[in-house]
Amino acid sequence: MIQLVECPRDAMQGIEQFIPTELKISYINQLLRVGFHTLDFGSFVSEKAIPQLRDTAEVLQSLDLENRTSRLLCIVANLRGAERAIEFREIDDIGFPFSISETFQRRNTNTSIEESLTTVREIQKLCTSSGKRLVLYISMGFGNPYGDPWSAGLCIDWCKRLSEEIGVEVMALSDTIGVSNPDNISGIFDALIPAMKGVTIGAHLHTTPEKWEEKVHAAYQSGCRRFDGAIKGFGGCPMAADQLTGNMPMEKMVQYFDRIRETMSLDLAEFTLAQAMALEIFPAIH
Repeated sequence: MIQLVECPRDAMQGIEQFIPTELKISYINQLLRVGFHTLDFGSFVSEKAIPQLRDTAEVLQSLDLENRTSRLLCIVANLRGAERAIEFREIDDIGFPFSISETFQRRNTNTSIEESLTTVREIQKLCTSSGKRLVLYISMGFGNPYGDPWSAGLCIDWCKRLSEEIGVEVMALSDTIGVSNPDNISGIFDALIPAMKGVTIGAHLHTTPEKWEEKVHAAYQSGCRRFDGAIKGFGGCPMAADQLTGNMPMEKMVQYFDRIRETMSLDLAEFTLAQAMALEIFPAIH
């Protein structure tokens, strides 16, 4: 079965105008009715860094979770954020951005790669002791704009190390700046997925409107079955060279997997309502 991860957090976080808390609650409740595998719904990070998500705890406490089937995932940038996240029993997964670009890791979390490796170890311990799961995002997984070393081999080596040394069970290869293409997607997933049995390797790909399908197809053909996206591709890549680059459009992925008869277990009527709500929220805010 395909695991679809809808990312309202990623869609919202870069918007300067504050989205009212009540509107966030209404939107995420609608997404919960769709039945996505996971909702990346919020983040426990510095309010100065991402002021849009300062109400994550308030949003969480007002969600209708009685009949939900979706896992709830929140992003943290350090151990302090993880410690706050584990206080909430409703949260299933804690996501951490681990960059294989030294420059980006310092800019994103104000730590080096090696320091972040220590953070990952500590967050994994917290997750194990609290019954939660660590989801690691391999940021700059397909390249970086800083001239830092990158190769498919480097990305693969880091994923194997994080699995073998720390026991990370879910990783999402993240195209932070929108430079993934069918060749580098296939090159990485073809090597990782057969070699890492028991580890879920996902795809957090960013794309321009005309290239979404070739990227999804390449990852799927290489065995990937977990895909992140956001309705209409909202959010995504503030650092991408092409301003049209955004999140993978969820509705396009749903159409693709429906066409090839993959099981998704979504309520398509509720998904249609979610799309309509997104079109009311995001164009107005943008």
